[in-house]
Amino acid sequence: MSVKLETRQVGDVSVVDVAGRITLGEGSSALRDTIREMVGKNHKKILLNLGEVSYIDSSGIGELVSGFTSVTNSGGQLKLLNLNKRVKDLLQITKLYTVFDVHESEATAIRSFT
Repeated sequence: MSVKLETRQVGDVSVVDVAGRITLGEGSSALRDTIREMVGKNHKKILLNLGEVSYIDSSGIGELVSGFTSVTNSGGQLKLLNLNKRVKDLLQITKLYTVFDVHESEATAIRSFT
C-alpha cells in the first residue's frame, strides 16, 4: 500500500492526515506535491498527522526535511503530530527530532501555532 493523504482545515491550520508508507517514489512525491501545493496557496500553518504511517524510509525523511524547509522559507510553520514509535525512533537517530515541533495531541498542536 502506498501513501494516502487527506487535507482538512482546523481554523487557520491545514492538517494533513498521512496514512500508509512514505517511501522512495510515489509515497514521498505525493507528500512533496501536497506540501508544495499548500505553500503555493499561501498556507502558513501546516500540521502533518503521521499517526497512520506504517513505514517511512530515508527518502520519506528527506521529504519531511524538504517540506519543513520550504514551509519555513515561505514564512510558515510545519509541525508533526502522532508519531508512532518507529518514526519517532528514526527521527531521534537522525537527530531530526529536535528540528521538528512534535505533538502528541491535535488540540495542543493546533494551539501551538498561535
